[in-house]
Amino acid sequence: MHQMDLVRTYLSELGGGFIMLGGEQSFGLGGYYKTPIEDVLPVRSDFEKEREHPSLALCLVIDRSGSMGGQRIEMAKDAAKSAVELLSPSDFAAVIAFDNASYVVAPMQSAASKGIINSAISTIEAAGGTNIYPGLVDAHDQLRRVSAKLKHVILLTDGYSSPGDYDGIMRQMVNEQITVSTVGVGEADNELLKRLAEMGKGRHYTCDDPQAIPQIFAKETMEASKSAIHEMPFVPILVTPTEVLADIDVESAPPLLGFVVTRPKPTCQFILATETGEPLLVWWRYGLGMSVAFSSDAKSRWGAEWLTWTGYSKFWAQVIRQAMRKPEQRGAMVELTQRADGVHLILDVADDAGRYINEASGRITVIRPDLSKAEIALTPTAPGRYEAAVPMDKRGGYHLHASLGTGEVNIVNQSRGVMVGYPEELRLRPVNVELLQRLAASTGGLYDPSPSDLFAEDVSRSAYRAMPLRPYLFAFAAGLLVFDVLLRRIDFGRRRVRRG
Repeated sequence: MHQMDLVRTYLSELGGGFIMLGGEQSFGLGGYYKTPIEDVLPVRSDFEKEREHPSLALCLVIDRSGSMGGQRIEMAKDAAKSAVELLSPSDFAAVIAFDNASYVVAPMQSAASKGIINSAISTIEAAGGTNIYPGLVDAHDQLRRVSAKLKHVILLTDGYSSPGDYDGIMRQMVNEQITVSTVGVGEADNELLKRLAEMGKGRHYTCDDPQAIPQIFAKETMEASKSAIHEMPFVPILVTPTEVLADIDVESAPPLLGFVVTRPKPTCQFILATETGEPLLVWWRYGLGMSVAFSSDAKSRWGAEWLTWTGYSKFWAQVIRQAMRKPEQRGAMVELTQRADGVHLILDVADDAGRYINEASGRITVIRPDLSKAEIALTPTAPGRYEAAVPMDKRGGYHLHASLGTGEVNIVNQSRGVMVGYPEELRLRPVNVELLQRLAASTGGLYDPSPSDLFAEDVSRSAYRAMPLRPYLFAFAAGLLVFDVLLRRIDFGRRRVRRG
């Protein structure tokens, strides 16, 4: 999720470009439904299935044991709701929660009742132990009651389960053409979950980050519904003429063999469509950047015929040029000076005739290492020169985007990156030889002496210092005081001696 946030920031704040191609790991199939990546794309991954696609009965089996408390159970509930939202009214859904026992949260019913199902999902609370087997038994019971061409189970747990007849229940499901996929969160028993997925002819996912649970559920739902991919030959149809493809005859290009079904967002530029009207090439501006979606691929699965098309290279070169960040303007120069508390930025700007651009307003957008954003005003300091001090108090990468304009006209957009790896006081710099020589000369010393110079005897360079006599005089006076007291107190006269 952090990498997706970085992509979104790169587009919106730094004017970058982003292109997503179709495939089994793209759009909704790649788990990008309701993520920052879908936010920046000009298309949506949710769509209504066509009538000719088979109906799906989906049963969600969710661990509600005590270890699932907090963020895990909340993300699991959000994931279950997202999976239900992807189903069409012709599909069916059921939700089962388990701890030591199993509980039917929402019995098998039409996915048209999404509100009722999602309200039931919201009631799930974490408590108890972990026993997967009763949950699978109830899932089997719910699925055998409904008539659907596709039947699928998504099992999510974060712990080690009590024993049960897993081989027996899985054989019953496989015999009734029910597939099972498993999701292990954190310290789950992934060996058991992997074995269940293999026996159930499904897929197993290991999830260390609870925030990825909704993506996995969305991907599994689309995989199970078999409706996100259309594999049929079609010729692209030009919907909106554009200068980007002005000299490319796209409608005479060879057919593409498939695409991922998406829906265009309202404000996008719908350039190419499939023969059934779904978007093929769509782009829009997201913040300062450009995002492009191409629902088919550019390799041999769906684009095999395009690989031999004479306009293939030119088509992609111009689409990529449309998406990529525009080159920096001429006449603008950015200078960064590292300081103890950050960097000092200087922006010099001149027009095409070489005249300084004055009386413009500008700002610097700063993206910090934690993706927080700050804006700092550029201050004019000289003809055509604008400056700003950018504080940097954290380690990591900083992205600076300087923009300058007059009114609604944007004159300059410049981006720079700065890495802060350690405090400024620890930065290695060249030795200041001039300062050291000046200190040695002013104190009568030597600059860069040899070992023999250090130990050479030189009387002329002997050091003299004043020695205070006060302590010694005080000690001498104290001694005289004691001697004076002795003279006054002791009688040193001769004693008389009696004679008999």
